[in-house]
Amino acid sequence: MGRNKNNISEQSLKNGSPEIGMLGKNDFSEDELEEYLNQGEIKASDKPQVPPQILWVGDCTIATFGNFSASTGKAKSKKTFNISAMVAAAVTNSTILNYRASLPEGKRKVLYFDTEQSRYHCHNVVTRIYRLANLSMKREDKRIKFFGLREFTPTLRIALIDYALRTIDGIGLVIIDGLRDLMYDINNAKESTDVMTMLMAWTSKYDLHIHCVLHLNKNDNNTRGHIGTELENKAETVLVISKNKQDASISEVKPMHMRDKEFSSFAFHIDSNSLPVLDPGYHVTVVKPKDKPLTSLANEVHLTVLNQIFDGVKSVKYLELIDLMAKTYAKEGYQRGINGVKELLKVLKENHVITHDDNGYTFHPEKLANAK
Repeated sequence: MGRNKNNISEQSLKNGSPEIGMLGKNDFSEDELEEYLNQGEIKASDKPQVPPQILWVGDCTIATFGNFSASTGKAKSKKTFNISAMVAAAVTNSTILNYRASLPEGKRKVLYFDTEQSRYHCHNVVTRIYRLANLSMKREDKRIKFFGLREFTPTLRIALIDYALRTIDGIGLVIIDGLRDLMYDINNAKESTDVMTMLMAWTSKYDLHIHCVLHLNKNDNNTRGHIGTELENKAETVLVISKNKQDASISEVKPMHMRDKEFSSFAFHIDSNSLPVLDPGYHVTVVKPKDKPLTSLANEVHLTVLNQIFDGVKSVKYLELIDLMAKTYAKEGYQRGINGVKELLKVLKENHVITHDDNGYTFHPEKLANAK
């Protein structure tokens, strides 16, 4: 890690890991295909280990080895302050803010990659983590390494992260603060798929967890670009950090998507020492109109949601449709359980708003006028 960074050559990037190499490759030899196929084979006789859980909010798991997660939010919502608390908890295997961490022995290192901020502001983040974790500022703690990658190209940033994962031992958690900066165009489907492929390959190969930070759109509550859609579909957990509508000095942390059960939303503010502090008596205001079943919502709501789901798509398979309905109704302020979504789909089918055939489920917006 002591090499002169200005001596990084194009050839050194080409000599990276097989994961990097496969991104720009279209032709594979039969030996390569055989190797990749053997690598992907799942055998009934295999006994894979249960992925270690490493991070919780309360008793709800938000991070396990072999997976990745994300924090999203609009600009100035205090996403990096929230991440600082998460990292401090991971470095010390303790509870900080509302994050409880337990990284196993031999996997205690945390790598933090920032793609957006200057060296000065990156240093502020480092010192904030040290103060939250009660670490000495007089020496570097070997459990955390922080890298500022703002000055590099997206291709080089990916190569540098890949190099760090290959050459640094004992990594348990990786933070990528600025996922969109690993690509040139956040709406490019190939680039988005390539970045997701790298995240999945890294977490599997090195048996660790990656937590990413991605902005929400300015005009709505959707994650930015095609990369945002891919992230929501594949991430283990997606958190949303937002300013409280009544008090902008308070930031709220809510689950957008979780494979485990959802934790109760919590809030924090920044104290006089510029550190995030939990507001234990504060109840996050969740605007839901208001726990009525989805079947009782106005047709205009269903039209808005279903138009988003079926935009440019003729039919959708059952499991994908259930997942998209749950997420899209939640984005519109109607977060409900899977059973509620299934009940709604049943009613929509009965009223022929959605029909089913061998190709999947199809939406008929003209039928909503007659739906009850």
